[in-house]
Amino acid sequence: MNVVFAPDSYKGSLSSIEVSTIMSKAFQSVEPEVTPIIKPMADGGEGTLEALTQATAHEKVTLSCTGPLGERSESWYISLGDSRAVIEGANIAGLPLVPHEKQNPDATTTYGLGEAIRHALDRGERDLIIAIGGSSTNDGGLGMLQALGMKAYTADGKEAGMFGKDLLTVKKVDFSGLDARLNEATIRIACDVDNPLTGPRGASYVYGPQKGASKQQTADYDQALEAYGQLVEKELDKELAEVPGAGAAGGLGFAFLAMGAHLQSGARLVAEAVDLEEAIKQADLVLTGEGQSDEQTVYGKAPGYVAELARLHEKPVILLSGSLGEDLDELNELFTGCFSILQRPSTLEECIQQAEHNLYQTARQIARLIIK
Repeated sequence: MNVVFAPDSYKGSLSSIEVSTIMSKAFQSVEPEVTPIIKPMADGGEGTLEALTQATAHEKVTLSCTGPLGERSESWYISLGDSRAVIEGANIAGLPLVPHEKQNPDATTTYGLGEAIRHALDRGERDLIIAIGGSSTNDGGLGMLQALGMKAYTADGKEAGMFGKDLLTVKKVDFSGLDARLNEATIRIACDVDNPLTGPRGASYVYGPQKGASKQQTADYDQALEAYGQLVEKELDKELAEVPGAGAAGGLGFAFLAMGAHLQSGARLVAEAVDLEEAIKQADLVLTGEGQSDEQTVYGKAPGYVAELARLHEKPVILLSGSLGEDLDELNELFTGCFSILQRPSTLEECIQQAEHNLYQTARQIARLIIK
């Protein structure tokens, strides 16, 4: 029996690699003859690089760049050969890199992501996949664009700084110095949301509070992104702010659109990189999962995309997640069966601590039901 294990991470407790491995061990404890096909997944956020390193031949490339708080930091990305590279924004400017007490969009920057792109271009990489989910920033990609040569100016003609707070001071932008090598590159952005840059569904109102923004900051950043967006659109003579995904990662989606990049489903890009569809064709059963599943799972999240491929090839697909939302109707339309690993009423801390045990036991019971 061939079983594909293609989960996303259980954020805060288990990586997608760990989830895949635990599921596989549980099934083989019931039937040693099970042939596991492990394809850890991600949808463009934290853990994308880790998933790809397990499933693709690659070279790990290290570099020193600017961290989310402006500090010098050691980071890495991967080269896949043939001038292809994958960079993970969360690995450079991600929210988990910022201590909780310091989470504040005023003090974070995407500058290091621009440095990483420059580093890849210096190596001759010209086909770039960039995962932008999980950022700690709300700067509209200001810092990243500055690192790549864009100039931003305040009302008195001085160059603006690179942090989120500096976005509120930008009155002019100049793209004439943007790194010319970007014109030679194909840049695909792994993005799992379709939010516009501003407004009630924009970067600031939807995601700002998760990054430490107060109500006043949220309103201020929404206004600042609106003004900044208009400056960029006028400079480039393009309409970008309403493009689905422009509001991703605190407006990084908008900045990449300004560079001519293409926003694509993060789950699809990762699935293509790990050759997931071919694995599913050979499978008798597919298992996927994530930390929390609800109606959003079917819209761009990794388990939803895995399920679409499984249904395309008429394979049963099981969702096994940390917890499930109240309304399962949409999930049941896509998955053959949906299960939570919770064994009993528990606090969030207990769920995180017991995730490995609970996942193993639940996967084992599913295996007994299917195989025995």
